[in-house]
Amino acid sequence: MGTSFHPIFSIFTFISILISTFSTSHSQDCNTYTFSNNNHYTTCITLPLLNSHLHWNYHPTNATVDVAFRHTGVSTSQWVAWALNLQGSGMVGAQALVALIASNGSVRAYTSSVSGYGTGMGPTRLSFDVPNISAVVVNGDVVIYASLVLGGGRTSYNQVWQVGPVSDGAPAIHQMGPDNRKSVGTVDFVSGLASGDGGDVGGSRRRRRNIHGVLNAASWGLMMPMGAMAARYLKVFNSPNPAWFYIHVTCQVSAYSVGVAGWVTGLKLGSDSVGIKYDTHRNIGIALFALGTLQAFALLLRPKPENKYRFYWNIYHHSIGYTVIILSIINVFKGFDILDPEKKWKKAYIGMLIFLGVNAVILETYTWVVVLKRKKDNKRAHVGNGYSLST
Repeated sequence: MGTSFHPIFSIFTFISILISTFSTSHSQDCNTYTFSNNNHYTTCITLPLLNSHLHWNYHPTNATVDVAFRHTGVSTSQWVAWALNLQGSGMVGAQALVALIASNGSVRAYTSSVSGYGTGMGPTRLSFDVPNISAVVVNGDVVIYASLVLGGGRTSYNQVWQVGPVSDGAPAIHQMGPDNRKSVGTVDFVSGLASGDGGDVGGSRRRRRNIHGVLNAASWGLMMPMGAMAARYLKVFNSPNPAWFYIHVTCQVSAYSVGVAGWVTGLKLGSDSVGIKYDTHRNIGIALFALGTLQAFALLLRPKPENKYRFYWNIYHHSIGYTVIILSIINVFKGFDILDPEKKWKKAYIGMLIFLGVNAVILETYTWVVVLKRKKDNKRAHVGNGYSLST
């Protein structure tokens, strides 16, 4: 028994490492910030350079976005800017939100359209409306608050962010170090994805989507089938009868617990994704949660083996169980289509399914060989006993 299942149960170790690595590599530092005006933003990204963070709420109904650009470690006599470039990819043509911190600590916010490299970053109108803009300095952070009316048909833009000194009450040229030169990238206000030359960064929504995907692929998509395999194939081995049951229950309860965590993250993602609908994926997820919960409660109503209703309970339990497994695998692939991750993740999941499938075929064959052999042996024993009694 041990040699057949060692490869299968080693997947648990892989899953644990995967979840641990993913969680560690996607810290939530931009998400834990509390704004002094108690504003809440559903999405945030930590920009890769210049100690900067971008927070926003996107409103698809009128194509507006409320942003909060935050720069940490600010000093007096300094300016900070974040901009969208609707035509190009650098500073020229950037439509900037600027915060200018005076030597006395006061801060002034305004908009500035950057027309060339020699610009003085003075106050000008932008190519899109900015109904309100303000800035504050709190505990060494400067935060620019603004609402942008971007217009429909587009959600992804080139972005630029920068910091420089103040001279005679006006912005002076910023440094030309590597970080200043590379502080450009893109931002998508719907998906939460952003990039910069210093490295790709994902928004908090993207991180939650990835965590949601990992949790559900690991639980519903892998641990549930493994638990079912344990119940079906461990029985055939000469081991204490309750052993397969406890292993099966442990697998399924663990899968259900992790799956519920993934389901909750999905609900949160759904509430945040205003205007974005993934009806099929969501509906299957709700069905899985309901069926999984029914299975958990059915365990409490499980009749004893000699009970006349046990046969019907087994039909119900097996039907719901295999339905959950089939729907789980379908929904994992639906999730891959939505997340559109690197192909290696989808290939890895397919590889694990193939691995489990091959093991299932081998164990199914072995199970039938053992069962048929035992029936044959029992028949011989019965015939032998009957002959001896008749003589």
